[in-house]
Order: sequence, then C-alpha cells, then structure tokens
Amino acid sequence: MLTPKENQRLTQVGPGTPMGALLRRYWYPIVAAAELDRQPTMAIRLLGESLVLYRDRSGTLGLLQESCPHRRVNLLYGIPEQQGLRCPYHGWLFNEKGQCLEMPAEAPDSTFKDRVTAVAYPVQELGGLVFAYLGPAPVPLLPRWDLLVMENVYRHIGFAEVPCNWLQTMENSLDPVHLEHLHGSFFQYALERETGGELTEGQRSFIGSFKRHHLKIGFDVFERGIVKRRVLEGETEESEGWRVGHPILFPNILRLGGGLLEFQFRVPMDDTHTKNFWYACFDPGPDLRMPRQDSVPFHQVPRIDADGRLVTNFVDGQDMMVWSAAGEVSDRTQERLGESDKGIILFRRLLSQQMERVVQGMDPMNVFRDPAQNQTIVIVQEESFYSRTRHKSSPVSHSQAAWYRPVVGDIMAAMGLATEASEKLAG
Repeated sequence: MLTPKENQRLTQVGPGTPMGALLRRYWYPIVAAAELDRQPTMAIRLLGESLVLYRDRSGTLGLLQESCPHRRVNLLYGIPEQQGLRCPYHGWLFNEKGQCLEMPAEAPDSTFKDRVTAVAYPVQELGGLVFAYLGPAPVPLLPRWDLLVMENVYRHIGFAEVPCNWLQTMENSLDPVHLEHLHGSFFQYALERETGGELTEGQRSFIGSFKRHHLKIGFDVFERGIVKRRVLEGETEESEGWRVGHPILFPNILRLGGGLLEFQFRVPMDDTHTKNFWYACFDPGPDLRMPRQDSVPFHQVPRIDADGRLVTNFVDGQDMMVWSAAGEVSDRTQERLGESDKGIILFRRLLSQQMERVVQGMDPMNVFRDPAQNQTIVIVQEESFYSRTRHKSSPVSHSQAAWYRPVVGDIMAAMGLATEASEKLAG
C-alpha cells in the first residue's frame, strides 16, 4: 500500500506537482483532427488546465488559455479569422503564439496590443490526431510512433472521457491476469444477462480464450517502457506472449495488435478525469491497396447507455467500468497487492525514477530531440493472442464489436466491397 502523500504524488497532474512536471514533458492527443471540421473551436481540458483549441481560416492550429486576457470571456466562442482567433466580446485578435494582433477599440497608434499575450501552447497534427505540448522549452519532437505514420492502412479514432484519474487506466495495462476474470468470467455474465443466457458458439469461443489461466507473468523495462509477458495454459516460454511480449509505452500508451493494430492513449485531463483514445489501424497486407484517407473518421466510444447504465458487453467497456469503479482517485492507502501485481509495482517505481530525472534537469524516457531517431519509431509486439481472439468473419474481435463496428463498415466501404477485399477481411 502507499501512504497518502505517495498516492498524491503519483496522481496529481496539475501545474506545480511532481507528476505534473513529468507529464508536461510529453505530447498528448487532444482531439481527432476531423472534429475541427465540424466545429473550429473546441474546449480542451489537459493536465488541469482549461484551454481552447481552434483552427483559423488559413488552416493554422492554435491552443490558447480559456479566458480572453481583456474581460475574461471564454474564447470557445471566438471567431476564427484568416490569422488567429478573435474574441467575440471586443474583437481582440490573438495568433497561435498568443500574441494580440488587434484591439479595434484602441487608438490606431496604440502599442498596447504589443504588450498583451494569452497563454499559448504548441499543437501539431499527425496521423489524424491533434497533439498538444504543455511543457517547458525547448519543445521536444512529436514522436512519430509507427501507427501514426505507416502507409497503406485504414485509420479510425475512438474516444471516451472516463471519470477517474489517469493512473487507474494505466495500471490496468500492467495487470495481465484481469483478462481471465474481467474479460472472461464477467464478460460471460454480462452477455448472458443481455441475451437471457443464450450465447453463440463464437461468443463462447471468444470468451473462452480470455478465460485461459495465466501460468506465469513477467515484466521487463526496455528503452520505450515496459514489456508485459505471459504464459497461458497450453503454452510454454517459447510462445510469443512470453518470448516477444506486449509493450506499454511510457508514460501513457498501450499497444495492441491482431485484426487491428491499435494504440490506446490515456490522456490526463485533470486529477479526476481521463480521456482515452483508441487509435486503430487496419493493415490489409501488401497485396491490397487502401485508398487515401483525406480525413480520419472518429466517434465516441459508448460508456453509458440511454438508461444511464455502464455499457459492459465489450472489452473496453469493461475496462472503463473498473477504472471508474475504483473511485475518481483510487485510495491506494487501502490496497493489498500480491505477486500478480508486480507489474503495477514496477510501473510506479518507473514513474518515480522518471520524476527524479526531471527534478535533476534531465529528459525522461521517450522524449525525442534527434530527428534522425524520430523518422518512424517501430514497436515490436506479440500478435498470437490477439490473432487468436479475432473472429473469422471480421477483422476485429467480438470484444471490440460494440465500438469497432463503424470501423469495419468504413473499411468495407473504403475498399469498395471488392470480392478480393471482402475475402481478405473475412480471413
């Protein structure tokens, strides 16, 4: 268990906190870029700060403090101009650097505007996501993780806001044995309640793959984070699950594979809210060509149904349930950790080590400054487990069907429902 002070140190993400200082060394996805096509200004909550993202009429992105420096009106209602965002109240115009360019009510020869700035943060678009950096200068490179830049894939973005601290979402990724129970036994229980006890053969087979007992688990720190390893019933240490493993990229990214390659970005909004992004890439293989995506589609992943109940009939819904079921900030002073929790212990230790690097004035893990090392950052992972759980009639598994269904439809439409493509997707 942790002391109250230790728990606060690991979970408080606002300005001036140790964890906040560490997390501000990284870029975070904040929206799907296509969301700005619908609404050119968006409210953003990130690392305890309330901000406004906008795209001006020249296509330039900006991220400014929420309130205008003049009379504190929310810039969410601002007007995107050819250069910058104009406050709707008195017309003050700010560019992406936060510099005030115009004050219509001031004298033409006034230099007042030159002395007024709004807080502004760097933003960049990559792979259909908009990323923001809230840390100190010099600004590091936006990491070009392989899924963000790989070619001939079809991309889709899902997102959900979860009412809990970011650490609960990440610690779940360092806990392999929950698959047997949450995504095995509980999944079966949830579906049986939903269907009146009638499950298809495919559903039972899929759930059975998660119920397999973990004979052995292990964790290793590598240059990008932590590799999670497992040996399931019927396997040996020669299996991919142990030999290759399953990477968690420090500090906040889970990598998945199989029918779809996927990143899950866990973005700390504040101490009690996390925005989770599911960044999915379908790779058809070298024999099929995907059409160019001018815009990456997105949608909100369901967490609560129309009756206000948690949606738990798919794997990610089950994860969101347990993340928030531990409370807004889990009370780790009352927990009792066992041998199966050694990955969580290792992750907490790594967080503390990297916080100390920041205190010492050094860059923490996964801060990139050399462009030569940032062309494409390739991540190796196991595939056998995720391929095994893939359903034969879909490029994704039953576990994801509740929110990945739009992805499958989009893939089929993008490929024109060609016979060859359909057969490829059917596997």
